[in-house]
Amino acid sequence: MDSFGYAALDAGARLTPFEFERREPGPGDVALDVLYCGMCHSDLHFVNNDWGFSRYPLVPGHEIVGRVRAIGSAVTKFRVGDLAAVGCLIDSCRTCPACRAGEEQACAEGATPTYGGVERGTRAPTFGGYAVNYVVREEFALTMPATLDPSAAAPLLCAGITTFSPLRHWGVAAGDRVGVVGLGGLGHLAVKLAAAMGAEVVLLTTSRSKEADARRLGAHEVVFSDDRAQMREHRGSLSFVLDTVSAAHDVNAELSLVARDGTLCLVGMPDAPAPISAAALVTGRKQLAGSSIGGLVETQAMLDFCARHDIAADVEVIGIADVQQAFERMERGQVRYRSVIDIATLGNG
Repeated sequence: MDSFGYAALDAGARLTPFEFERREPGPGDVALDVLYCGMCHSDLHFVNNDWGFSRYPLVPGHEIVGRVRAIGSAVTKFRVGDLAAVGCLIDSCRTCPACRAGEEQACAEGATPTYGGVERGTRAPTFGGYAVNYVVREEFALTMPATLDPSAAAPLLCAGITTFSPLRHWGVAAGDRVGVVGLGGLGHLAVKLAAAMGAEVVLLTTSRSKEADARRLGAHEVVFSDDRAQMREHRGSLSFVLDTVSAAHDVNAELSLVARDGTLCLVGMPDAPAPISAAALVTGRKQLAGSSIGGLVETQAMLDFCARHDIAADVEVIGIADVQQAFERMERGQVRYRSVIDIATLGNG
């Protein structure tokens, strides 16, 4: 199946037009015409080979919303013309304990990523959503609620589930005091989701310029984490803290805000390991945890939750010609709060 997208041909290279072949849809497959694809910070890490395992040529993109173009003879969940979505995973072993529990992201054999990996069986490279089409197994395609704006919903496929999953797993509920560290692509959705769950949301940031946005998005309080007096005032007051920051920062200062038996969960991934004070954990019987994305059932639950509560990302929709500038703005923290590529522009990018 002919395809066309934008790819990095080597580590750190600019994205350039790239023609390639998708597999032909089989009986259990769904073929999508991609409408929008969100730009995740992971895309930039993969383009630059920051984690050391990128495969080139590399077509990024795992926040995909498209319209069903064709379905295989065994497909029952979709019809031609439906909106559908693809997130970070397109396959897993489907037999290990994690997969049987609906936690495909923790597949014992390793889940197949939407891009930058190889397909099971054929071992063909997986190319992502910065492209005009995508072919995926029906089980790994998600139903996109009709009430969500497809462009603003695209980042939910990674940033949305990355923040929804830990909030749900640790049982955030009405009346809880929840901290969110950082107001970026992940953090702004964490604020919206926690507020919709009924929590009293406290945003922790060093950016004074983001206070108004934080309150608009649903934060009840804003604490500047470089203000020692404010941090002391909130010591031990948060039952759950979700840290979305990928730059080096003081995790121990955040632990001081966690209440007895509370949890600090990391979803950001700084390059350097953070020093952790055992005393900060031992005092108050606190938990330090981590989370990545979620499985397929949970991702669908997140999309449905967002539809019920009218939640989507704050996005800047761009043409493919602006993708390099969007990467640069992402690195400088200037995007408010997620860039999304209008894939129709690939025809004239």
